[in-house]
Amino acid sequence: MRRLDIVPFNRPHVVGREFDYMQEAVEGLHLSGDGPFTKRCERRLGELTGAGATLLTHSCTAALEMAALLLEIEPGDEVVLPSFTFSSSANAFALRGATLVFVDVRPDTLNVDEEQLELAVGPKTKAIVAVHYAGVPCEMDALRSIADAAGAFLVEDAAQALMSTYRDRPLGAIGDLGAVSFHETKNVISGEGGALLVPEGTPWLERAEIIREKGTDRSKFFRGEVDRYSWIDIGSSYIPSELNAAFLWAQLEAAEAILEERLRTWRTYHEAFAELEQRGLVRRPIVPTHCTHNAHLYYLLVEETTVASTLELLRLNGVSAVSHYVPLHTSRAGLRHGRAVGDLPHTLRASESLIRLPLWVGMDAATIERVVDAVYVVLAAPRVAAGSARSRRGSQA
Repeated sequence: MRRLDIVPFNRPHVVGREFDYMQEAVEGLHLSGDGPFTKRCERRLGELTGAGATLLTHSCTAALEMAALLLEIEPGDEVVLPSFTFSSSANAFALRGATLVFVDVRPDTLNVDEEQLELAVGPKTKAIVAVHYAGVPCEMDALRSIADAAGAFLVEDAAQALMSTYRDRPLGAIGDLGAVSFHETKNVISGEGGALLVPEGTPWLERAEIIREKGTDRSKFFRGEVDRYSWIDIGSSYIPSELNAAFLWAQLEAAEAILEERLRTWRTYHEAFAELEQRGLVRRPIVPTHCTHNAHLYYLLVEETTVASTLELLRLNGVSAVSHYVPLHTSRAGLRHGRAVGDLPHTLRASESLIRLPLWVGMDAATIERVVDAVYVVLAAPRVAAGSARSRRGSQA
């Protein structure tokens, strides 16, 4: 099968106004960041997340690094987080010298297990990181209680979770600080990009502006609050280009439409694979009833010994699917910068049995059906030649 015939795992989408807004930014002669489009995006993010303040960054990684600086993480501190996550969740705190304490995930949502988390916190715990996997919320009330009892901060790594809710509250601004991503693999994109979310009533906004502007009070200068700016604090260059913000503004304008289209695809998959789950061949994603998700990704859990062959057979049947994280506690850097609490069996199983299916804006019904058919061919009858599985599903239901 020619490569062009393969359904890609991800296809970055353009909603239509991105280049118009980028041209407007160029003509406005403000390209370095923190300009009109940055301000529009930050206001819109405040509306979507309920954050008291939002600061655009050049990545979610940058936003997490800013959070670590704001919380004054330092050597001797411990930061507790799930092992089943991206390296940025850990790097931001390892860079400040913290010891990382890795815990297991729940078997249902693949989010951090609050019971295991409670066992892991101690007198040195400075922060807890809640990672909302696949856009499905962690149990934030339980995590908040654990953090408060330990005297620790709660940081939301909501990279995948923009527009998801926990008990009717948008993710990202429930904890003490939050971070979201606009990487091209996310729902709303700017190529590379992110934002730091600062909840209402927290004390960090002024210092966050300084950290984001290379440690200077340049933001105050542009607002006319000081007559010249100077070096105030440690910081780095975390502000994105105004061109990125212009691109992002078009995406944020269409955020609700993007969400609805992704949810339609997610729901189609979920209904289509119910039969495979009933037959014990897969386990579908689980979303608690008190939560909503943003259809960031759709995954299936399969037999651990068949992931590599399943991915290869899907490719041969015209579908590009991928696995996900290598557990951080087993990685070279994880072993150097942290320790695991327990054996983390659910983390290991997720890493060894999870496959992610294509899900992107623009997938039409025929493309979705191609993916569904390929999954049935591979998982229900892996030795059958490629072709439509519709009749097979009907005959075996």
